[in-house]
Amino acid sequence: MYKQDRAQRRQKRSRGKMEGTRDMPRLSVYRSNRHLYAQLIDDVKRVTVLGVSEKDLENAKGNKSEKAKALGVLCAQKAASAKIKKAIFDRGSYQYHGRVKAFAEGLREGGLQI
Repeated sequence: MYKQDRAQRRQKRSRGKMEGTRDMPRLSVYRSNRHLYAQLIDDVKRVTVLGVSEKDLENAKGNKSEKAKALGVLCAQKAASAKIKKAIFDRGSYQYHGRVKAFAEGLREGGLQI
């Protein structure tokens, strides 16, 4: 089985158990080699409520994990301005480790419940 196939199976396994709503959207994370992207998704209406990326950070310094944590804080602030207090954390096919974990910690630090 190829690496991409294994990743898709992990992703299906994790996403098959969750569904986002307007009050509690699904927070999906995408991790590329350079940047981290996240979006809040309402699965009922099939719309993206909010999206953020490391490109939105101003004066971001430090390693990738520190930038991910800062992005989590920014995402939590934007979610609060959109009147979202809770979200379902969708890590996709990634392990809850490294940048993904730092992003989740930043979300909690910013006040979003996941």
